[in-house]
Amino acid sequence: MTQDPPVVIDLSDVSKQFVIRKDKAVKDRVLHPALSRRHEEAFWALRDVNLKIRAGSTTGLIGPNGSGKSTLLKVIGGIIDSDSGVVLTRGRMAALLELGAGFHPDLTGRENVFLNAAILGLTKEETEERFDEIVAFSGIEQFIDTPVKFYSSGMYVRLAFAVAVNVDPDVILVDEVLAVGDEAFQQKCLAKIEEFQAEGRTIVIVSHSMGQIASMCDRVLVLGGGDIVFDGDPQEAVSVLRAGFVRAADQDGAVEVGAVPVEQIDRKSSVELISVKSTVPDGQTLQPGETLEVVVEFCVGEPTDRWDLTVSLVNPLDSAVLTASSHSTGVRNLPIAGNQRLTMRLPNLYLSGGGYTLSVAYFDERQREVTRIEGAARFKVTSGQQTIGTVYSAASSVMEPC
Repeated sequence: MTQDPPVVIDLSDVSKQFVIRKDKAVKDRVLHPALSRRHEEAFWALRDVNLKIRAGSTTGLIGPNGSGKSTLLKVIGGIIDSDSGVVLTRGRMAALLELGAGFHPDLTGRENVFLNAAILGLTKEETEERFDEIVAFSGIEQFIDTPVKFYSSGMYVRLAFAVAVNVDPDVILVDEVLAVGDEAFQQKCLAKIEEFQAEGRTIVIVSHSMGQIASMCDRVLVLGGGDIVFDGDPQEAVSVLRAGFVRAADQDGAVEVGAVPVEQIDRKSSVELISVKSTVPDGQTLQPGETLEVVVEFCVGEPTDRWDLTVSLVNPLDSAVLTASSHSTGVRNLPIAGNQRLTMRLPNLYLSGGGYTLSVAYFDERQREVTRIEGAARFKVTSGQQTIGTVYSAASSVMEPC
C-alpha cells in the first residue's frame, strides 16, 4: 500500500479583504474622515479558501483578472497576511512573484545577487558556491559588475529569476514570470520548471496561458470572486474557465460569482468541429507578409443565428499571438444549420520565426465556449534578423548628418 505524499501547503478558511477608496485626495481623508469612510468599499480577494497541496505536485491557478490568484500565491508565500484562517507551509519556498523586488538600483548585479539571495534565505557561503551557476543561467556575465539601474527590463528579470531558482527550494510559487523576457529565455525558464518537476519539487503556478497550464499541471484550480469554483483535471478546468462565469444575485442582493459546470452548459446547437485546413500545408513554411487562409468545416445540430468562431495562432510557448473571430471580421447574426464552412483570411502576417499551430473554438449565444480543437494545423515561419519579438518587420534605418 503506497502512502500519499505529505501535505506541504495547508490553508483552512483563509480570507483576505482589501478596502477600495473611491476618493483619492489625502486632504479629504484628513479633513473629512467620516465622509471619506462613506466612500469605502470592501473587496474580498479571498473568501474562506480551503486548500491542501501535496509534495511533488504541480498545481495551476487560473481565473479572470481580479479573481484572487495572485493574492492566494502571496498569502501562501507569506508576502501578505490573511485576515482570517490558518496558513501552514513546509519546506524552503521560492516565490517567483515580483522578480527583483529586493534589488537595489545603485548596486551592481554581483552585489544584488548576494543581497537577493540573502533575502531568499541563502548564506553568503551558499551564494558563493552557486554564484557562477546563477550568472551563467542569467546570461548577462558581461554586465554582472554594472549597476542594475543601467540594465534593461529583460536583463533585470533574467538575473532575478536566476537567483530565485537557485535557492534550492522545496516549493516554488510562480506568477506569470514565464511570460517575461525573450523567447529563448522563456524556453530556459520552462526547462527549469520541468527540471524541478522531475526532481519532485512542489510547484504552484499562475498563468493566463491555458496551453502551459494544461501541459504542465496535474491539478488546476479555477478561481472566481475569491472562491475556488473548480478543483480537478487541468483540461476540464480550462474548459470551465473558457465556458465562462455566471453572476447571480442572492436574496440579500449580494452578487456571487460561480462557474457553470461543464456538463451543465446548454449545448442546443450540438456543434461538431469537423476539420481545419490552412493554405500552408501541415509543417510547411509561411513567409513574412504572406496571407494565411484558414478553412473550418463544422456541423450545427439546431438552427441558430447567435454564434461565434475564433481562430488563434499559437506560438511554441503555447501563447496565442493572434486571435480573430467571425464576429470581428463581419460575419455575425447569420442563421446557420447543418454543415457549414467558414474561411478566415489573415493577410500580411509578419510573425517571428518558429513553429506555430492553429487553435479553433466555437462559442454559443452567450459567448460560452462549446467546443475547441487545439493544434488543428501546424506551420513554420521564417523571418530575417532585423527584429526580434512576437512580430517581425523588415526594419531598415538611414544615418545622415543633421
